Amino acid sequence: MNIYLDSKSIDWKMAFAHDAELKANGKLGSMELRSISDIMGSGLDVLDCTVPGNFELDLLKNGSIEDPFRGLNVLDLHRFEDCHVWYFASFKGGFFNQESNAQKALQDAYLVFEGLDTYADIYLNGSLVASVDNMLIPHKIPVNGLIKDDNEILVHIKPAVVEAKKYKYSVFEYTLRYNYESLYVRKAPHMFGWDIMPRIVSAGIWRPVYIQLQPRKRIDEIYIQTLDITFEGGDATLLCYYRINAGDSLPLGYELLIEGECEGSRFSVRRKLQFCVGSINFTIYNAKLWWPEGRGKPNIYKVTASLLKNGELQDAANINLGIRTVKLERTSTTDEEGSGEFCFVINGERIFAKGTNWVPADAFHSRDRERIPGILEMAKDLRCNIIRCWGGNVYEDDIFYDLCDQYGIMVWQDFSMACAIYPQSEEFAGRIAVEAETVVKRLRQHPCIVLWAGDNECDQAFNSWSGIRKNPNENILTRRVIPEVLRRHDPIRPYLPSSPYIDKEAFEKGEKYLPENHLWGPRNYFKSDYYKKALCHFVSEIGYHGCPSVESIKKFISPGSLWPYKDNKEWLVHATAPRLEPDGPYNYRIELMATQIRELFGFVPDNLGDFVRASQISQAEAFKYFIEFFRSRKWRTTGIIWWNLMDGWPQFSDAVVDYYFGKKLAYEYIKLSQQHICVMIKESETENPLNEVVVCNDTREGTGVDFEIINIENGKVLLNGSGYAAPDRVTCLGKVPLPANAPPAFYVIRWKTKYEKGINHYTAGIPVLGDVKKEELVSVFKRYLGWLDKYMKEIGKELPWI
Repeated sequence: MNIYLDSKSIDWKMAFAHDAELKANGKLGSMELRSISDIMGSGLDVLDCTVPGNFELDLLKNGSIEDPFRGLNVLDLHRFEDCHVWYFASFKGGFFNQESNAQKALQDAYLVFEGLDTYADIYLNGSLVASVDNMLIPHKIPVNGLIKDDNEILVHIKPAVVEAKKYKYSVFEYTLRYNYESLYVRKAPHMFGWDIMPRIVSAGIWRPVYIQLQPRKRIDEIYIQTLDITFEGGDATLLCYYRINAGDSLPLGYELLIEGECEGSRFSVRRKLQFCVGSINFTIYNAKLWWPEGRGKPNIYKVTASLLKNGELQDAANINLGIRTVKLERTSTTDEEGSGEFCFVINGERIFAKGTNWVPADAFHSRDRERIPGILEMAKDLRCNIIRCWGGNVYEDDIFYDLCDQYGIMVWQDFSMACAIYPQSEEFAGRIAVEAETVVKRLRQHPCIVLWAGDNECDQAFNSWSGIRKNPNENILTRRVIPEVLRRHDPIRPYLPSSPYIDKEAFEKGEKYLPENHLWGPRNYFKSDYYKKALCHFVSEIGYHGCPSVESIKKFISPGSLWPYKDNKEWLVHATAPRLEPDGPYNYRIELMATQIRELFGFVPDNLGDFVRASQISQAEAFKYFIEFFRSRKWRTTGIIWWNLMDGWPQFSDAVVDYYFGKKLAYEYIKLSQQHICVMIKESETENPLNEVVVCNDTREGTGVDFEIINIENGKVLLNGSGYAAPDRVTCLGKVPLPANAPPAFYVIRWKTKYEKGINHYTAGIPVLGDVKKEELVSVFKRYLGWLDKYMKEIGKELPWI
């Protein structure tokens, strides 16, 4: 039973003081604030607050700051980074104390913080019950005998940037310019400033807090793994690991009953227990399997594990069980002939992965939970079968993984380390081990998780970023600490030490030959040789900038700064520059957006409306090309995880949906390019002007297909015909003469199978080659807008900038 202590249940208050102010005030600095009376006698201002919440959101509600998402206001938050924050409240203990002593003896009480940011001392009724130092994991504190009829709780959160000064740094460590405080601090790395997120270091009780009452004789841990599936008959062999608490006695007379059901498929296993830890092997005949999106139903068994003593129920645990096997087939390197591999295999079937990177749902993580369902609904709408949880973020709320289980979306889960060479001390390694074990035990039951990854781009940081080449295979965190945690607690799920992963062979051969890679590079024309000649089989980061709609921009840029984009401080801050510095590492991102427009159309519009239109078209065509480039080369290529679906704050970025859930044009293009059966034009990789018309089928069933390709401007048919979409492969349907210097044109591709109708498009002759006057370039841009208007009406969508 959980008794929630959130703002809906009790009246939380807060107080804060700057670290320098605290140290300068002799009386206040010498006081240990352990209780509400201590706070009231300290002279600090007491303010209303919300739990779960964030310090800055409370400041906003109290009128202490302006909206940090507008204009330059986010920069004002830097002055609060050194603040100590006290959260406190009173609550009644009748829920516990009304029980008899005999009943209390049968229960354990815990104070649980699911998310506490970050360094905090926790007091219950004036007694220090815990000190914690990790934002990313829950903290469960025993409080037996400490709960009274009238109680008070006080949480002192210390400033992370001040606590970070206490560690011993070395020249070996390395990270991005604004992130050195983050190296030892276990909170989401992006909070110190990133190219996609603002610097909001923050503090707060950001996830639920509650008193948890558990029976003393209980199930402490249970995990059901799928060991094997007989694919001919669909029989599944499973292993249930359990750990129980039988109090002070041996579990004599105890039994574990495991019962599950999924759409008429039922199983029941009952086992007498000899010890408090053990495992049970059992078989489910003709099991309902969990499949990724597009391959079958993501079946989930509703399972109840009951702990019985002499036939009487002592405790029960509910489990969502997805029966599936997962393997990652990979090689250390690849080559020009494509002899490498990086491919997910689910239930014995190779899966072509197509999906998105997942970045913070909100800069203020207390708001994540309310935003996650809407974002995942869009991932489902786009037919994503995989999401990569990027390592600069928090570990998401349970609702994220529950919905991915339900939708059949595979999850690639990074551990929360990114773009750095982290400390290698045994003390820090121990903290990472505790974090990893907590995360793995919390999430391992989810069938959606198909891969653990040690970090994001830390191997690359070792290899080349600091100017001193270091061997990433000497990183004890991802080569020793995390693998040992996984060996002990989740031994059958694939593990990738880093993304991209540079093992010993790759370290010698070079990053060019990695089978899985991130394709950023020069960020130039999206059909440049950098993209077309990449050797990787699987790309797990690739993106292109797209400007939000004018409507959305007006929500975060002040009227006087809407245009022009050049030398515009507000645009720069929302690009995202953590500080306004002439040499800031992220200052290039606004001009990059303009450059990418120029790459496609040959000029940059001189007004905001056309700038938005041109930018969104540029981004949409780029994402469409990236996805279709990888899909049309299936199985030489095996997956694409593009960057990214959704913004976590209002900004100019690669996201295809802005913070306000405004969909950019790329959203609609991606949705069409990710149809399970999709007809597309595969551009020739030689000087041959003939391009193949191919049908990519990501299903396990073949089907006939009738198609036509029509010029949207004049209605002329470029090609039509019939063919066969072979199962799980790419099939050529014909060829069309479309050289790079073809006249500008927009071709609509329509097809019909026995299952459904589909539509796609291909743009020819853009960018216009040769020495062309600006007037002609502008004319081509205007023509594209006309084509797009017709096309969007045909697919039943409104233009996103209207």
